[in-house]
Amino acid sequence: MSSFENISIDRAANVYFDGRVTSRTIRFANGEVKTLGIMLPGEYRFNTDDKELMEIQGGDVLVRLSDSDEWVAYASGEEFEVPARSAFDIKVNCVTDYCCSFTKE
Repeated sequence: MSSFENISIDRAANVYFDGRVTSRTIRFANGEVKTLGIMLPGEYRFNTDDKELMEIQGGDVLVRLSDSDEWVAYASGEEFEVPARSAFDIKVNCVTDYCCSFTKE
């Protein structure tokens, strides 16, 4: 999906890691929440409250889920899921555009 309709966007940016990762929260009428963001090259660790679906829109990353020792590569057009109440490490190889969807469990 290249665009969203009937949404509201939070004006304030979500800024992490001294501005190396940023996003904007978008909200749908049905209660669905997503973030659209950019990650600059680097290594980051994120904790999750909700289940997350990370879609890589552009760029490429390596991801290690908290219950694994294995790094898995993802590139433009690919996605990965992160369980609720867990964490993941991500190595961002180049400027990466992403969309993250959240699911309450």
